[in-house]
Amino acid sequence: MRQGDHQGRPYYAVIMAGGIGSRLWPLSRQHRPKQALSLVGERTMFQLAVDRLRPLFPPEQILVVTGQDHANVLREQVPELPDDNFILEPVGRGTAPAVGLAAIHLRRRDPEAVMAVLTADHYIHDAARFRAVLTAAYQVALEGHLVTLGITPSYAATGFGYIRQGQRLDEYNGFTAYQVESFVEKPDRATAEGFLKSGRTSWNSGMFIWRVDRILEEFARQMPQFYQQLERVEAALGEPRAAAVLERVWPRVASQTIDYGIMEGAQDVAVLPVDIGWSDVGSWAALLDILSEDAAGNVVRGRHLGIDTQRTLIFGADRLVATIGLRDMIIVDTDDAILICPAERAQDVKKIVDKLQESGEGYL
Repeated sequence: MRQGDHQGRPYYAVIMAGGIGSRLWPLSRQHRPKQALSLVGERTMFQLAVDRLRPLFPPEQILVVTGQDHANVLREQVPELPDDNFILEPVGRGTAPAVGLAAIHLRRRDPEAVMAVLTADHYIHDAARFRAVLTAAYQVALEGHLVTLGITPSYAATGFGYIRQGQRLDEYNGFTAYQVESFVEKPDRATAEGFLKSGRTSWNSGMFIWRVDRILEEFARQMPQFYQQLERVEAALGEPRAAAVLERVWPRVASQTIDYGIMEGAQDVAVLPVDIGWSDVGSWAALLDILSEDAAGNVVRGRHLGIDTQRTLIFGADRLVATIGLRDMIIVDTDDAILICPAERAQDVKKIVDKLQESGEGYL
């Protein structure tokens, strides 16, 4: 394993905790977003995200980027995180602005910092291996690379972005790093099957590791107008006017993802492929693969009486959910709304949320 040239840079984790997770309606709501829900155990997704970072990151080196509406519930769930480590966006503007905002906070705190951009609402089964690959990614980032974690694909998924591996770089902490040849967004079935067979592609996990100075260089080069806005916000940090400046600047920031805004055009990008039992929990159907199933392949959270029911998710409230003759279905029962759909249509739950937003009926 080759060590980086600049040892001793402080390492920070930045947890992205925005959004509500609309595909997990009706459980996920504006006042109770996906990351604040207990979906895969007793702990919430946000609590699990913090749990798996220990002991690699102490609480004072874990930052959270979230919306003002969600900050209090997240603070209550993990009270050991310092209040100052919650970075609040007045309005959501996508992952690129969220990363940029965290980066200027870290540059002010420690210009030598390395930051790992992580997620509050993903499931990772092998937390120890996850921490090991974060250690490897730190070493790669020390050399100036922008690092992305690639997930070893287990099937020809068409709903994920892919990372194509280029030249091998080196081995770090037992993991092999490669140059990134290209990013490919959500391919068709035939292309995804080709990627799977090639053995040289990874799913894009949306997790990144880089030196703060390097990512801000990329913002200045690729998103110069946004970088000027960041500079105005940064100039006010630590002053009484900081909140007012952010409130004034942020609504004018253009929405953009870190993938389109930075990564696809970035210089010197590396990928670390890894198998850590990862899922983005992007829909109710994902829980059929994550949670323990009964003899009939059903995943049940709540009270269920089933006759001839197989491979069905029942995520219920206190009342009994009875089913007859169901296959590959999703049933989510809450106090004021019930969702029923085929598992293969689980991604379309967002269309229900869109309809509710249009109608103004509530339930959001």
